[in-house]
Amino acid sequence: MNFRPCIDIHNGKVKQIVGSSLKDQGDVARENFVATKDAAFYANMYKALGLSGGHIILLNPVDSPFYEVTKKQAIEALGATPGLLQVGGGITADNAAEFLEAGASHVIVTSYVFKNGKINFTNLKKLVKVVGKEHIVLDLSCKAQDNKFFIVTDRWQKMTDVDLSAETLDTLSEYCDEILVHAADVEGKQNGIEENVAAILGDWAKLPITYAGGVHSISDIKQLKKLGKNNIDVTVGSALEIFGGSLKIEDIVKACL
Repeated sequence: MNFRPCIDIHNGKVKQIVGSSLKDQGDVARENFVATKDAAFYANMYKALGLSGGHIILLNPVDSPFYEVTKKQAIEALGATPGLLQVGGGITADNAAEFLEAGASHVIVTSYVFKNGKINFTNLKKLVKVVGKEHIVLDLSCKAQDNKFFIVTDRWQKMTDVDLSAETLDTLSEYCDEILVHAADVEGKQNGIEENVAAILGDWAKLPITYAGGVHSISDIKQLKKLGKNNIDVTVGSALEIFGGSLKIEDIVKACL
């Protein structure tokens, strides 16, 4: 189990937000933390700590008036630490290569490959053709509904008909190098992990998988490690000391070992 760092950018600033509060209309979200440092500062910090495989997420849609300033932050962070971080948010087959050329190791994709609540295999295959599956991370962030977890798109605002299951993971693993899952119901709330999601991912674990959502203590890390059978990595955001929380990165890294 490894710790994967994160940099979330919204309205041109590095932030930690409550994921379920994010709204495209008005570009608003409930904020846990707004950084005074830029994205490149955090990217360089992660590099100095020997951390890799983390992700930068652009939280503004492409048609937002804030998108370009958010993108600028991401591009500068990628350029400062080439090959260190992945990037997601508004990624399509048309712009994926640009982010890889800017320094991303992988592009993270959700909305582009889920349309009208279904997997869009045409878009998925097009993306693979453009950048290769070795550069693709599929973000299968999910929300609970009717005792199952369904993948959500468009910055966690739209439900799909695709459930998070071994069958879904098997199907999509043919088109990607890694999988990222935000448990959107608990994202940013620091109330504990979504244990059922962790168990699903740990039982499957045929590709590298990163779990995000709800971690607020070292005991959460240990529980995630147990439920995930030491098969999944973890991202921690709002609970980190560098983002206004109480957990030190060094302590999380130690707990993951």
